[in-house]
Amino acid sequence: MSQRPEGIDLAARSRARRRALQAIYAWQMSGSKMNAVIDQFRHEQDMEVADLEYFEDLLRGIEQHVAELDEALTPYIDREVGQIDPIERAALRIAAYELKFRPDVPYRVVINEAIEVTKRFGADHGHSYVNGVLDKLASQLRGTEKRG
Repeated sequence: MSQRPEGIDLAARSRARRRALQAIYAWQMSGSKMNAVIDQFRHEQDMEVADLEYFEDLLRGIEQHVAELDEALTPYIDREVGQIDPIERAALRIAAYELKFRPDVPYRVVINEAIEVTKRFGADHGHSYVNGVLDKLASQLRGTEKRG
């Protein structure tokens, strides 16, 4: 098994991703400002055991780069981004952000976490779609890491 990066609680990061998926879903559906969504989620009890800094980085990063992330996903999806199931779209955006802007997170972790949250919250076979899209995106964005 690979070594855990110094000072990173991987379980807290996983919880942060699960909460981020729910927050991105809420943001996509409500059209609220991201700060309002973050405030709403920050005060929930289970956020105490999540990596709050990572959660906020994901949400603010996605808000700031959403057009760029959607553009990166576009060659690998079979419909417009807005037509993708909202849970799958949230998972894809989180993973695209991590692949593009968080090189400290191994691409295998990014893909696995996206699959797991989609299995938990998404449609029956949504995780297969997410896996296929992210595998191709990872080849483009992290080709050197993927081949290594």
